[in-house]
Amino acid sequence: MKSDIDRLMRERELDALIVTGGEEFNTARYYLSNGARITHGSIFKSLGKPALLVCNRMELEEAAKSGLDVLTDVELGYYDRYKEAEGDSIRATVLHWSDVLLRLGLSAGRIGLYGAWQVNKTIALYEALKAGLAQYEFVVEAENTLIEEAMLTKDAEEIVRLKSVARRANAVMQIAWDFIAGLRRAGDYLVDDDGGRITIGDIKDLVRTELMARGLEDTDMIFAQGRDAGFPHSRGEADMPLQVGQAIVFDLFPRELGGGYHHDMTRTWCIGYAPSEIRETYDTVMQAFDISVEAFGLNKPTHLMQEAVLDYFEKAGHPTTRSHPSTMAGYVHSLGHGVGIDIHERPSISHLRRDDICQIGNILTIEPGLYYPERGFGLRIEDLFVVDEKGELVSLTPFRKDLVIPLKDDGGAAQ
Repeated sequence: MKSDIDRLMRERELDALIVTGGEEFNTARYYLSNGARITHGSIFKSLGKPALLVCNRMELEEAAKSGLDVLTDVELGYYDRYKEAEGDSIRATVLHWSDVLLRLGLSAGRIGLYGAWQVNKTIALYEALKAGLAQYEFVVEAENTLIEEAMLTKDAEEIVRLKSVARRANAVMQIAWDFIAGLRRAGDYLVDDDGGRITIGDIKDLVRTELMARGLEDTDMIFAQGRDAGFPHSRGEADMPLQVGQAIVFDLFPRELGGGYHHDMTRTWCIGYAPSEIRETYDTVMQAFDISVEAFGLNKPTHLMQEAVLDYFEKAGHPTTRSHPSTMAGYVHSLGHGVGIDIHERPSISHLRRDDICQIGNILTIEPGLYYPERGFGLRIEDLFVVDEKGELVSLTPFRKDLVIPLKDDGGAAQ
């Protein structure tokens, strides 16, 4: 949580941290600025003191909404430094940061660097900082960064926002279900009132419209049918017509409009009916889902949940990434991951990562699946959960887990 920042700085022996970046969405800057809608600016925080947000003068009002102490780059003399650097923006930034650090009372020390920027500019700035400000040690964490560690557990305000996104995402999933259920069947296909075939692109357009109406945005949803569903991250082909009796993996992971907190949920549907092979495999995945939930325990390592699912799938005869590490069929991914401002955060629920534990304030997915592309299908079920203040695992995804969407007006032959 954000309240852990000073503790984490002490543990990592950091005297200060700087979060910077360009105009790209910047998870660390968004997080520490409490969601301020800025496209420029850096955050400076020294140990035990409030953070300072240094912004472009055009974004002063937006920056003020962060609740942080705010100063503009003009007030801090950046443009004088820019002139001194003869228009070299990297050199000007080094001089400017020196001014800010001295203003914070730091004439030397270890400083953690965080944020997101173009890789070439990031490298250039880092090299210039090392050369120009040798009195400071600039620390770059490659794994388990301070920001990632803080984001691992969510505070009450964050959980309220995540629950709100969850309610809206579940409502849109219901709209998609109802729309499909109301379609007319013509042979193996679904058609509109004029007889035109409904495509995956039509469903995605509907979902995007409904998300936008609820203050959410699509982040490249998965709606994959048939063989495509057998590849976990195949998005689905927009021009592919919807067909009855084929497995559809619908993975919806929207976020607050313009960047913010996500929800993550997956359902597998067959329209009209489900062939026996798909139904039997689906029942296996649902059993794995229940097993993983039962394996949860507060303060227990997350990998135990994954290993319970691996044991079950392997006993049932399905290849996994543990039994067959290079497999392209069967169970080919980890059980889940954390969710927040980023769609993939810690904790990881994998047999390959053994240092994460289940903690109060975790927001995490559970998403077992089985994939057989050469047999023409893939299946996945995913809920998003919060580990609540009682240490219990509570789903934020109450949407039904029915496999078959029954058609209200089936104009084709009975199956």
